Formats: sequence, structure tokens, C-alpha cells
Amino acid sequence: MVNQRRGRLFVVSGPSGSGKSSLCTALLKHSPELQLSISSTTRSPRPGEEDGVQYHFLSRELFETEVESGAFLEWANVHGNLYGTRRSDVESVLASGKDILLEIDWQGAAQVAEKIEDAYRIFILPPSIEELRVRLTARGQDADEIVQRRVAAAESEMAHAHEAHSQIVNDDFDQALEKLCELYVNNRS
Repeated sequence: MVNQRRGRLFVVSGPSGSGKSSLCTALLKHSPELQLSISSTTRSPRPGEEDGVQYHFLSRELFETEVESGAFLEWANVHGNLYGTRRSDVESVLASGKDILLEIDWQGAAQVAEKIEDAYRIFILPPSIEELRVRLTARGQDADEIVQRRVAAAESEMAHAHEAHSQIVNDDFDQALEKLCELYVNNRS
């Protein structure tokens, strides 16, 4: 019997508004063998988001119960909401031989690195803090107060970029995507 290849976990992180979601979506279109991990969160769905598609939307009580039971590979409090990845979801994909993509914040990436040593971490950076502010405002999804809080948090988050195996500055989407695809192909198990 031939041993089946174990999949590899790819972790993409970066501040809100850096373009990590758009880059991950495009990477998944270019790499159909790569599967997206669906995170859980206590935040309310944004317009157009569906439970089980973009996130598993959980009550704070249920999320905290799952944290206590050890169900999460990683979890964090980000901007007052809880986000996390169920360990069983990731492990079943890896055991099946498929690669899995995890789009999370830097805190979660650090937790994953402690638990899954061969996880490949990529950090997406905006070209500048001012450009980040413009992007977050242009999304039109958050109140000005939330945008200001996210911009302030981004500077702190960006200080952790060096902890990832690779960094990509998303100042040109097509070039950033090309680099992300290259990193994926070159770092598969």
C-alpha cells in the first residue's frame, strides 16, 4: 500500500484591509487542490456573508465552551470579537492529503506555529498605513470609529510580519498574487 501524502497547512495573515482575503480568494481559484479552512467567529455577519461559507458564526457562549474543551487549533480576541479554527476541521483535511489555507490574524498564526510545526506562514502587508486607511474606508463596511481602531491595531500587527516565513507587500494586486501563488507551489510538501 502506498502511503498517502499528508497535506500542508498554509497560514496567511495581515492587518484588516491589507488585501489578504482578496489574495486568498484569487489563490484558491488558481489552485483548486487547495482548500480554504472556514474559521469560527462571534462577530455578526457582514452583508452577503453566510454561515458556514465565510465563517461559522457562533454565539459567544458556544465559542467560549469550545475554547474550554480544547476544540480550537487557535483562537483570538480581535477587535472585541472572538475568532478561531477548529482543530478537527484542519486535521481531517491534512490527513486526506489535501493542502489547506488558513486566513487568520497574526495572533492565531503564532498559535498555529506552536501546534503545527510545518505550517507555512505568509504575512500580507499594505503599502502604507495611509493606504490601509483609504482601503478600509472605501470598503464602506465599518463605522469611522471601527476604521480608526483597525488602523491603530494594524501598526502593532505589522510589527509581527517578520515572524512569518514570507512577507508580501500588496501594492500591486497582480504582482502580490503571483508571489503568493509562487510561495504556495514552492512550499507544498
